[in-house]
Amino acid sequence: MIGIIGGSGLYDVAEIENLKEVILETPFGQPSDAYIVGKLSGRPVAFLARHGRGHRISPSEINYRANIFGMKMLGVDRIISAGAVGSMKEEIRPMDIVLPDQFIDRTTRRESTFFGSGIVAHVSFADPVCGELRLLLSRTANAAGARVHDGGTYLCMEGPQFSTRAESHVYRSWGVSVIGMTNLQEAKLAREAEICYATMALVTDYDCWHQSEEAVTVEAVIGYLKKNAETARRVIAGAIAAMPMARGCQCGDALKNSIITDRSAIPAAARAELDLLVGRYLS
Repeated sequence: MIGIIGGSGLYDVAEIENLKEVILETPFGQPSDAYIVGKLSGRPVAFLARHGRGHRISPSEINYRANIFGMKMLGVDRIISAGAVGSMKEEIRPMDIVLPDQFIDRTTRRESTFFGSGIVAHVSFADPVCGELRLLLSRTANAAGARVHDGGTYLCMEGPQFSTRAESHVYRSWGVSVIGMTNLQEAKLAREAEICYATMALVTDYDCWHQSEEAVTVEAVIGYLKKNAETARRVIAGAIAAMPMARGCQCGDALKNSIITDRSAIPAAARAELDLLVGRYLS
């Protein structure tokens, strides 16, 4: 099964057929909403609205652990994420699609690991996005006629406020490509869950560093997202249609040599809670 996580402006994928709602309770609580399970491009998919339908949940309130664990419970092994970002470079324009291959974390209030409570794991995160999945999205987005930037750094800020101009200029000096509020935690947790993850960053504005542009507003963001949503849906459907059945990357073995805790020291409760993730390594 292929997972789709939709952010601001992408609250559904109307093309999903034979759909049904699946409500899950995970060891980490409830996901943002029911999963919409069905078929897209002839393949089984599970769609989740990151902020909940009606956009009820702010970036800092999202239960990222439950969202990704729920995908794992459904049998998802690849996730395509989409969401709004601001551009930090002149050449990255509103309506463009950026496919980041790196992240910088500027969040402070979020749970971003499944581990703890007696079991410790350190996964490799040098390359935080599945290269195989990102390449597929790049080819499909180009074929759909989108303006695509393959690669770049996504700075994940806490929010929910947009940046100050001072912050925006500092981030630009770091060479980042886009700024958003959600994708970093998803990428970290997907890696721990051994799920391939790639994100389509949908550019809605130049961040406030761009003096010739007006300050970022919700109205401007949503306006561009509505225009870009149809392209995003076409890209997702095309990528799913072209996706090979078998994975050729290393994402599916991310935990293989990552659990550092002595097996005899792992509490029974921690084993039970994370059995879906670690069971094959602890048996």
